[in-house]
Amino acid sequence: MWSDNRKDDGDKLKDARKKNFSGPHPLGERERLFDIGVRDQPEDSALDANELTQLMAAMRPRLHRYCTRMMGSAFDGEDVVQETLSNAVAACSAAGEILHPESWLLAIAHHAALDALRRRKRQGHQESDEALANLTDHGAQADARVAATASLAMFLHLSVVQRSCVVLADVLGYSLTETAAILSVSVPSVKAALHRGRGRLRELVGVSDAALPRLAEADLERLRAYAERFNARDFDALRDLLAEEVRLDLVSRARLAGRKDVSVYFTRYAESIGCSLSLGWAEHRPVLLATDPVVADAGVAYVILLDWTDDDRIIAIRDFRFAPYVMESLTVQRL
Repeated sequence: MWSDNRKDDGDKLKDARKKNFSGPHPLGERERLFDIGVRDQPEDSALDANELTQLMAAMRPRLHRYCTRMMGSAFDGEDVVQETLSNAVAACSAAGEILHPESWLLAIAHHAALDALRRRKRQGHQESDEALANLTDHGAQADARVAATASLAMFLHLSVVQRSCVVLADVLGYSLTETAAILSVSVPSVKAALHRGRGRLRELVGVSDAALPRLAEADLERLRAYAERFNARDFDALRDLLAEEVRLDLVSRARLAGRKDVSVYFTRYAESIGCSLSLGWAEHRPVLLATDPVVADAGVAYVILLDWTDDDRIIAIRDFRFAPYVMESLTVQRL
């Protein structure tokens, strides 16, 4: 569950780009297959699962950058990334050669994000789909800087197609043709969506986010006590806080359920010297900010989320230690 053997993502991606992968297009629509480089013909050779694993590991930070901005949340974006990878594994179990695996995987991520947005709407959330007036274009480089500095919440003010195009073109650096292929739309449609989406982001940049909500004193004290016990290495006390049905998501590494299995989580941290926790706020909820020299030399290395029962037992732990790419899209404040 716990290992710090890391390979440079750039090296992984270079290796993965040399491979072809088998599997049907996630949409199951024949007319779109060649748009993203998928041959609709079975191959004699079976899919190499190790190559797919390598591709997914190398692409995961890029997938997160895309899904995060589609969802307007680094945490929800990671949920979509996990769904994307699960869908990719299922799709690759069938025959068919994929000529452009990066585009194929991003197409799966795009549709996973659309599914998540539809679920969000059904749950009562609303996405902005307003008509925008034509705005003067200030150049691709300037627009890329605007998109890179825009907060996640700002992307939710763009329609879904505008959001997709701006993230692919201005954040991830894909060409108009590549963006059109991934989204299965025309290049003129991409240009129009970019024009309107970039204009809307320029209007929003500089608008301050909502003020930091006030955390209830009881919630603050509960988090503070957890951090103090963690920093004192009193992990037995933390184990005592676990509910019987507690769930652990060690993002990008492992998932465990049940008090007995999750208790191992603290054993691993007991062996990790130098890691300490403090209180913070991110995406409208309290978080634990981890300083960990194994993961990052300075500053907040990653965050940990805790959910509690009504009787102050820990019901869920979501630890981003092995997903440091999340911090790129996450704005945190210390409490």
